[in-house]
Amino acid sequence: MNLGDHVGDQMDWVQANRALLKDATGAHMVFLNQVHGLKTQVLDAVTRNGQSADACVTAQRKLACTMMVADCLPVLLTTKEGGVVAAAHAGWRGLAGCHEGGILESVYASFKALAQSERAQGAIEIIAWLGPCIGPSAFEVGADVKAAFESVQPQANRMFASIGSGKYLADLAGLARLRMQSLGITQVYGNDGSESWCTVRNPSKFFSHRRDAGLTGNGFGTTGRMAACIWQE
Repeated sequence: MNLGDHVGDQMDWVQANRALLKDATGAHMVFLNQVHGLKTQVLDAVTRNGQSADACVTAQRKLACTMMVADCLPVLLTTKEGGVVAAAHAGWRGLAGCHEGGILESVYASFKALAQSERAQGAIEIIAWLGPCIGPSAFEVGADVKAAFESVQPQANRMFASIGSGKYLADLAGLARLRMQSLGITQVYGNDGSESWCTVRNPSKFFSHRRDAGLTGNGFGTTGRMAACIWQE
């Protein structure tokens, strides 16, 4: 059920799998070219596949914001009323960003602007859901990754557990929750950092780039991609 067209799979199989997804959801999927960047793409009926962005937002019905993942964290957003939806691909680089913000700050700004344009007045209540990603028992990183997050949010240090020699285990979902708290998003559901959500630890359920990297012998994870999708009926 690989949905990625960039991992060496046969294209007719990928297209067949994407057709199955469309049939199951009844929505039109737009697949982005995800580059671990900070750009958010606004989707409409004529948006083509392959736009380079790591987040997307739309107010159009039957149009699915779609993120492919295989260890990075998919983040889905909606308003309480469901009038606007968004999705983000949060690997550590995009999530950390810089002092001007990362991918969650980018998608939040685009999401809020579109939601405000769709709503005449009143507060916007945002709901978020975190999908499966590499978990805190498997995500080994260096001191540079820890420093990148701490430079933006000093309290991020509690999301890293030292394992010696300048290495740490990082809680990617926990880091995303911290970022969303700073944005005022308090209704966050889904991935709580437990092992059942870990892509690496659950090979029968999830693709994992890092887990499968050793299988090829070249240090590159030839594995499939899952997708997290959100849309309005």
